[in-house]
Amino acid sequence: MASILLAEDEPVLRMLVLDSLEDEGYEIEVACDGEEAYERIREREYDLIILDYMMPKMTGIEVIERTRELENRKHTKILMLSAKSQQTEQDKVLKAGADDFMSKPFSPLDLIAKVGDMLNG
Repeated sequence: MASILLAEDEPVLRMLVLDSLEDEGYEIEVACDGEEAYERIREREYDLIILDYMMPKMTGIEVIERTRELENRKHTKILMLSAKSQQTEQDKVLKAGADDFMSKPFSPLDLIAKVGDMLNG
């Protein structure tokens, strides 16, 4: 069973993602802000990290940059979720070290497919 860290500060979206992925059999841990996400990443290895772009205490970009500085987390898969869907924002996210980007809003089925591709590809 794949382990996923979900860092999302919006409760409704957090529950949507959590429910969708748990229904697929994934083990999900949740962080409500960037700082909490980074602490969890330092403590445990995940198969996939799903980050919101705009979070309190530390942005998704900052979490990615700090995660990539950790020797044992350089190759952890990271998916960024963001309402900022302009190409320049996507480029910034990928340059920071994310493996993929998904624009909000998205369908749960699209998210499930993206997560499956990232974990199996």
